[in-house]
Amino acid sequence: MPTTPKPATPSIVRQQQEILARLPFSDRQDFEDATRGLIARREPNAVRGDDGAVLWDNDTYGFLDGEAPETVNPSLWRQSQLAAIDGLFEVVPGVYQVRGLDLSNTTLIEGDEGVIVIDTLLSVETAAAALALYREHRGDRPVKAVVYTHSHADHYGGTRGFVSPDDVESGRVRIFAPEGFVEHAVAENVFAGVAMNRRAAYMYGAALARGPRGQVGAGLGQTISTGEVSFVPPTDTVSETGHQVVVDGVRMVFQMAPGTEAPAEMLIYLPDLKALCAAEDATHTLHNLLTLRGAVVRDPHAWSHYLTETIDLFGADIEVVFASHHWPVWGRERVLTFLGNQRDLYGYLHDQTLRMLNKGMTGPEIAEEITLPPVLENAWNARGYYGSVSHNVKAVYQRYLGWFDGNPAHLWEHPPVERAERYVALGGGAEAVVAQARAAFEAGDFRWAAELGNHVVFAQPDHSAARDLLADTYEQLGYGSENGTWRDFYLSGATELRDGRFGTPTETNAPDVIAHLSPEILFDALAIQVDGPKAWDENLSIDIVLTDTGTRYRLRLANGVLTYSSAPQRGDADATVTGTRALLPVLASGAVSPDDLARAGVRISGDASVLGRLTAVLDPGDKNFAIVTP
Repeated sequence: MPTTPKPATPSIVRQQQEILARLPFSDRQDFEDATRGLIARREPNAVRGDDGAVLWDNDTYGFLDGEAPETVNPSLWRQSQLAAIDGLFEVVPGVYQVRGLDLSNTTLIEGDEGVIVIDTLLSVETAAAALALYREHRGDRPVKAVVYTHSHADHYGGTRGFVSPDDVESGRVRIFAPEGFVEHAVAENVFAGVAMNRRAAYMYGAALARGPRGQVGAGLGQTISTGEVSFVPPTDTVSETGHQVVVDGVRMVFQMAPGTEAPAEMLIYLPDLKALCAAEDATHTLHNLLTLRGAVVRDPHAWSHYLTETIDLFGADIEVVFASHHWPVWGRERVLTFLGNQRDLYGYLHDQTLRMLNKGMTGPEIAEEITLPPVLENAWNARGYYGSVSHNVKAVYQRYLGWFDGNPAHLWEHPPVERAERYVALGGGAEAVVAQARAAFEAGDFRWAAELGNHVVFAQPDHSAARDLLADTYEQLGYGSENGTWRDFYLSGATELRDGRFGTPTETNAPDVIAHLSPEILFDALAIQVDGPKAWDENLSIDIVLTDTGTRYRLRLANGVLTYSSAPQRGDADATVTGTRALLPVLASGAVSPDDLARAGVRISGDASVLGRLTAVLDPGDKNFAIVTP
């Protein structure tokens, strides 16, 4: 039986009241924009899988009505109300968006005969529901093209809900993507995919109950769907700003923006409609420079530069901007103000962090010191609902200077458990530290209460009083968070302390993604599964021969490292594995025993036992690893 959440404490209630008094809640323009052009809603707006499991249910956010309760930051409550508005919307005649069917939006641009789809949601099932909603009200137009704005799964994962691989292979449908899309999309979900997905479960509150004391939204959208993630590779790669194409009578001009919100990203301007798709580079929130699920740190300097370029390229004629999340902005002056604020937001965080770190300040110090200019502080689209000033500043510091702050005391610290044991002993034992944490909690100093409670839990994981107090502390921190993902992280931590681990509801390293691994990425994916110490004494070699591509690779395991080469090799390998590219997903699964490979139609020659020796040293990730406990 899940533990019943507790009410907000007086200090949190006071904080919520202060926010209500400080921010411009009387400004209702966003609500007008978020409902403008509504054609129809799905009722009910739930999507189920073939087995009847609920994969998406936006109706569970029906509680987002009226004034914010004491357990939700009123600014986040407002953002969640906006993000939960769902349906099919007309942006301008010929451009339609389906919003509220996943974390992201999908956009359909009508051409002479069919439609062009920009971004396809995360899941096949939600994508199919979006297409059905569009066709119910706009007619059964065929999909002529798909455009991936960038390499994150919630923008390509639903593609099979719009088109089939046969549509693409036959040439009936073209798929456009920015240069580097495939490499980044696949690598991100394979190399660190297990850890990212586990942390994403915290970030999006996937296992939390929805309600005023639970998950209310993630800031960028409400949450992620939990259906099938597909991957259909692009047919057309875009590599230059200014590149134009005409598909089904629709003219598109591309602007490259690599290294911004994603390693491979591009914006799309529709000159005949005076409409800009800003991808995910200009949304109604401060975005992440380092997402809490984990990623490579993004470049705010480039981000700001590309938005300046956007204004320079398209600002003279633009009349509307829409993105892959949130709602559009209409009117040239409002669009330019919106784009300018977003540009200045990322530029300010970059420049001021560099200014302060060059004065010797560390990331946490800068995060406490920095303040936004009044215009940005009071612009709703610059509030930290998904990214935050605090963790973005630390990301900029990390991008330039790394994890070490220069203080030698931080050069060789004890790991968490050992450090916790020493701090608990220093504090007079677990009971004394818990008492200090409780006093901090009662005083509303939840950050200090969390630090003390965390030390006790890591020193003595079964200490029930420490677990309960730490869960209560995380809960209050969640209630006070303006950032949707901070709230989700805190409440997910409280949930696991009280009720146990909930695992990983959504996985983006899906079979369709794995099936499109290049041989090189696949071998790298195997290499990171090798248990180094266990493989220290192994020395083996395997040739992989792909008959349909005419390529040959030599894999070598020695010194606990799996390496590979496509160059001609001297001598024979211990074993040779021969088959088509279809054998790559089998290898990626770690199923490299002779029986597994034989079932996949693969021929083996030489010493087949080396395959078992390789399998024996593979150590796949843990999809349910501990986060708030050791």
